[in-house]
Amino acid sequence: MTVRTAGETQAGDVFGPVTVEVGRDTLVAYAHASGDQNPIHQDEDFAKSVGLPDVIAHGMWTLGAAGSVVSDWAGGADRVVEFGTRFTKPVVVPAAGAQVRVEGVVKAVDQDTRRATVEVTASADGAKVLGRCIAIVQLD
Repeated sequence: MTVRTAGETQAGDVFGPVTVEVGRDTLVAYAHASGDQNPIHQDEDFAKSVGLPDVIAHGMWTLGAAGSVVSDWAGGADRVVEFGTRFTKPVVVPAAGAQVRVEGVVKAVDQDTRRATVEVTASADGAKVLGRCIAIVQLD
Protein backbone atom coordinates (compact mmCIF):
# COMPACT_ATOMS: atom_id res chain seq x y z
CA MET A 1 0.00 0.00 0.00
CA THR A 2 1.39 3.38 -1.00
CA VAL A 3 1.43 6.03 1.71
CA ARG A 4 0.36 9.45 0.46
CA THR A 5 2.82 12.31 0.99
CA ALA A 6 2.28 16.00 1.73
CA GLY A 7 4.36 16.89 -1.31
CA GLU A 8 2.08 15.04 -3.71
CA THR A 9 -1.22 16.07 -2.10
CA GLN A 10 -2.93 19.40 -2.60
CA ALA A 11 -6.31 21.02 -2.10
CA GLY A 12 -8.65 20.00 -4.88
CA ASP A 13 -7.28 16.46 -5.26
CA VAL A 14 -10.08 13.92 -5.57
CA PHE A 15 -10.41 10.18 -5.11
CA GLY A 16 -13.14 7.75 -5.97
CA PRO A 17 -15.82 7.10 -6.55
CA VAL A 18 -15.43 3.70 -4.96
CA THR A 19 -18.45 1.42 -4.71
CA VAL A 20 -18.83 -0.62 -1.51
CA GLU A 21 -21.29 -3.50 -1.70
CA VAL A 22 -23.49 -4.34 1.28
CA GLY A 23 -25.73 -7.35 1.60
CA ARG A 24 -27.85 -8.65 4.39
CA ASP A 25 -25.13 -11.18 5.24
CA THR A 26 -22.83 -8.21 5.85
CA LEU A 27 -25.38 -6.70 8.24
CA VAL A 28 -25.71 -9.95 10.20
CA ALA A 29 -21.92 -10.24 10.49
CA TYR A 30 -21.67 -6.58 11.57
CA ALA A 31 -24.44 -7.06 14.14
CA HIS A 32 -22.54 -9.99 15.67
CA ALA A 33 -19.23 -8.11 15.67
CA SER A 34 -20.65 -4.88 17.08
CA GLY A 35 -23.27 -6.30 19.43
CA ASP A 36 -25.96 -4.14 17.77
CA GLN A 37 -28.71 -6.68 17.27
CA ASN A 38 -31.46 -4.13 16.57
CA PRO A 39 -33.92 -5.97 14.29
CA ILE A 40 -34.20 -2.99 11.90
CA HIS A 41 -30.86 -4.18 10.56
CA GLN A 42 -31.81 -7.83 10.01
CA ASP A 43 -35.56 -8.43 10.01
CA GLU A 44 -37.40 -7.07 6.97
CA ASP A 45 -40.86 -7.51 8.48
CA PHE A 46 -39.85 -5.72 11.67
CA ALA A 47 -38.14 -2.88 9.77
CA LYS A 48 -41.26 -2.32 7.70
CA SER A 49 -43.50 -2.51 10.79
CA VAL A 50 -41.70 0.52 12.26
CA GLY A 51 -42.04 2.55 9.06
CA LEU A 52 -38.77 1.83 7.29
CA PRO A 53 -38.81 0.87 3.61
CA ASP A 54 -36.73 -2.25 4.29
CA VAL A 55 -33.79 -3.42 6.39
CA ILE A 56 -31.22 -0.64 6.87
CA ALA A 57 -27.46 -0.77 7.34
CA HIS A 58 -26.01 0.18 10.69
CA GLY A 59 -24.90 3.80 10.64
CA MET A 60 -21.52 2.83 12.05
CA TRP A 61 -21.09 0.21 9.31
CA THR A 62 -21.74 2.96 6.75
CA LEU A 63 -19.18 5.23 8.41
CA GLY A 64 -16.72 2.34 8.55
CA ALA A 65 -17.20 1.60 4.85
CA ALA A 66 -16.46 5.24 4.01
CA GLY A 67 -13.50 5.18 6.40
CA SER A 68 -12.06 2.14 4.63
CA VAL A 69 -12.07 4.03 1.34
CA VAL A 70 -10.31 6.99 3.00
CA SER A 71 -7.71 4.75 4.65
CA ASP A 72 -7.01 2.96 1.34
CA TRP A 73 -6.44 6.35 -0.32
CA ALA A 74 -4.22 7.60 2.52
CA GLY A 75 -2.09 4.48 2.72
CA GLY A 76 -3.43 2.73 5.80
CA ALA A 77 -5.93 2.95 8.63
CA ASP A 78 -3.25 4.37 10.92
CA ARG A 79 -3.16 7.45 8.65
CA VAL A 80 -6.73 8.50 9.50
CA VAL A 81 -6.33 10.53 12.69
CA GLU A 82 -9.85 12.03 12.87
CA PHE A 83 -13.09 11.05 11.19
CA GLY A 84 -16.54 12.42 11.88
CA THR A 85 -19.93 12.78 10.27
CA ARG A 86 -23.63 13.35 10.67
CA PHE A 87 -25.88 10.55 9.56
CA THR A 88 -28.32 12.08 7.08
CA LYS A 89 -30.17 9.11 5.63
CA PRO A 90 -30.04 5.34 6.17
CA VAL A 91 -28.70 2.90 3.61
CA VAL A 92 -31.65 0.71 2.66
CA VAL A 93 -30.57 -2.88 2.00
CA PRO A 94 -33.17 -4.89 0.08
CA ALA A 95 -32.77 -8.66 -0.33
CA ALA A 96 -30.67 -8.10 -3.48
CA GLY A 97 -28.22 -5.88 -1.57
CA ALA A 98 -27.17 -2.27 -1.96
CA GLN A 99 -24.20 -0.16 -2.94
CA VAL A 100 -22.60 2.76 -1.14
CA ARG A 101 -20.68 5.16 -3.36
CA VAL A 102 -17.78 6.91 -1.61
CA GLU A 103 -15.61 9.73 -2.93
CA GLY A 104 -13.49 12.46 -1.45
CA VAL A 105 -11.90 15.81 -2.13
CA VAL A 106 -8.93 17.30 -0.32
CA LYS A 107 -10.01 20.63 1.13
CA ALA A 108 -6.68 21.68 2.66
CA VAL A 109 -3.15 20.47 3.30
CA ASP A 110 -1.12 21.74 6.26
CA GLN A 111 2.50 21.37 5.18
CA ASP A 112 3.79 21.96 8.75
CA THR A 113 1.84 19.08 10.30
CA ARG A 114 1.65 17.12 7.04
CA ARG A 115 -2.10 16.64 7.53
CA ALA A 116 -4.84 16.83 4.93
CA THR A 117 -8.46 17.70 5.57
CA VAL A 118 -10.67 15.58 3.34
CA GLU A 119 -14.38 16.04 2.67
CA VAL A 120 -15.97 12.65 2.09
CA THR A 121 -19.23 12.06 0.24
CA ALA A 122 -21.12 8.81 0.68
CA SER A 123 -24.36 8.10 -1.13
CA ALA A 124 -26.69 5.18 -1.70
CA ASP A 125 -29.45 4.92 -4.24
CA GLY A 126 -28.71 8.48 -5.36
CA ALA A 127 -29.10 10.02 -1.89
CA LYS A 128 -26.40 11.40 0.40
CA VAL A 129 -26.17 9.17 3.50
CA LEU A 130 -23.40 10.97 5.40
CA GLY A 131 -23.31 14.73 5.90
CA ARG A 132 -20.46 16.94 7.03
CA CYS A 133 -18.20 13.94 6.68
CA ILE A 134 -14.64 15.10 7.31
CA ALA A 135 -11.43 13.09 7.70
CA ILE A 136 -8.07 14.36 8.88
CA VAL A 137 -5.33 12.28 7.31
CA GLN A 138 -1.66 12.12 8.31
CA LEU A 139 0.60 12.35 5.28
CA ASP A 140 4.28 11.45 4.98
